[in-house]
Amino acid sequence: MGSTLAGWLQALALVGALALCYRPLGDYIAKLLTTSKHLRVERGIYKLIGVDGDADQRWPVYLRSVVAFSAVSVLFLYGLIRLQNFLLLNLGVPQMPGHQAWNTAISFVANTNWQSYAGESAMGHLAQMAGLAVQNFVSAAVGIAVVAALIRGFTRNRTDRVGNFWVDLTRINLRLLLPISIVFALVLAASGVIQNFHGFTDVTTLSGEVQKIPGGPVASQEVIKLLGTNGGGFFNANSAHPFENPTGFSNLVEIFLILLIPFALPRTFGRMVGDNRQGYAIVAVMGLFWVASTALLTFAESQHGGAALQAAGAAMEGKEQRFGIAASSLFAASTTLTSTGAVNSFHDSFTPFGGGLTVFNMMLGEIAPGGVGSGLYGMLVLAVIAVFVAGLMVGRTPEYLGKKLGGREMKFASLYILTTPTIVLVGTGVAMALPGERAGMLNSGAHGFSEVLYAFTSAANNNGSAFGGITVNTDWYDTALGLAMIFGRLLPIVFVLALAGSLAQQQPVPATPGTLPTHKPLFVGLLSGVILIVVGLTYFPALALGPIAEGLSS
Repeated sequence: MGSTLAGWLQALALVGALALCYRPLGDYIAKLLTTSKHLRVERGIYKLIGVDGDADQRWPVYLRSVVAFSAVSVLFLYGLIRLQNFLLLNLGVPQMPGHQAWNTAISFVANTNWQSYAGESAMGHLAQMAGLAVQNFVSAAVGIAVVAALIRGFTRNRTDRVGNFWVDLTRINLRLLLPISIVFALVLAASGVIQNFHGFTDVTTLSGEVQKIPGGPVASQEVIKLLGTNGGGFFNANSAHPFENPTGFSNLVEIFLILLIPFALPRTFGRMVGDNRQGYAIVAVMGLFWVASTALLTFAESQHGGAALQAAGAAMEGKEQRFGIAASSLFAASTTLTSTGAVNSFHDSFTPFGGGLTVFNMMLGEIAPGGVGSGLYGMLVLAVIAVFVAGLMVGRTPEYLGKKLGGREMKFASLYILTTPTIVLVGTGVAMALPGERAGMLNSGAHGFSEVLYAFTSAANNNGSAFGGITVNTDWYDTALGLAMIFGRLLPIVFVLALAGSLAQQQPVPATPGTLPTHKPLFVGLLSGVILIVVGLTYFPALALGPIAEGLSS
């Protein structure tokens, strides 16, 4: 069996597994977000932190809770990393420099997991477990909590309440992320992912040299890194490392974990708004973009420029022989269409158009299916814009799920759409304008520009994957990318929660013959077109200077 056929069979198996999980998992998430019953352990947590589990919050209070929790998390993680050389299980790892610790703390709290360090040599086991792994859980839960608040904005009427952040955060962690993580940690460990507390073990190589092999609690962190669309690797090679991703089976399981919750959340949306067809429409758009990206990326990576390069298998540069082009492309498409950032191949070594597609995937806003929570709320904001555009074309006030979309709602949606491109393009422009930062690029010309563009696109969209080929562990890049990550995370959440509050205060309007049906193929096509037009008009000039220019000149 050829590697291409094997890759497509894996993709079909993946689609089948996701389809089987779509309904039960989506229904389960909807139930845990809407039930009034609290578990005993949850009531204990509410009492400990002084929260009334039955009291909902106004959207400004919900937002302040998100920001306060994020700020405390950054400070805690920063202190833990800075003091890790005094902690147990530090493996003799030295203190991380201040600017790098600040960047890392923001990265993991923002669900970005951008790493300007090698995990096995810069982090001790306790810092990995008590710091990074904990943030992998809670930052993912924050994203789901925010989209839950937005959905409540559609379902609630004449109220200023959108839920309780602390209740959502607790339930999502205890009832969703933790149980799935326990099960799949065992699956990954059984497939060969290591799980121990070993330090560095000296082994003798075939050439007679002594090499230090690191150990660690990898399986337990690997599963939440993927399930929560986090992406930070225990090892520098991330999911290309055989201790993190040893076999073709583990590779498929890891891609499944990346896509599991993001593809199930549209079902949650449909259940909560009382119309499952709305969820089918949203997941159809997500699925179309995911399939198209995977196919185009696989095609781009299968092309070689000339007979000599075809014979040499040039497109295999930067890819694992264990996985081949098809499985590497499937992983690359999935990780850049979500906010995961885990990699099993080196995106800097992709063909110009293949590498350009990974950038474009993130520029879409990571909505196909996107990060846990963030993908769905990004898609719903774009759905609001699509409905508004349709309303302009027929000359009527647009409405979505019984809520009118007036000037206030469209301001919040527009600000959401403009925030991330502003961060990406301004950050890239400043970096290219500074001679010292341009000197950090490994390559010159269009490919070097792509390296910088990818870095800011990854940071602002909370992806965390790296194109490579650029020195980012400097004072300037650690600071600039840290700012891109925190603003790229919190500013969109501000506008999403403001939109939720505005929708919740409205009185629903009944559907009329002129109401746009948002569950039919027409709306799926309209929403897909709006996504492509908004992204194309925003980022096309930057893409033309980078991957497109490189591809046309090669």
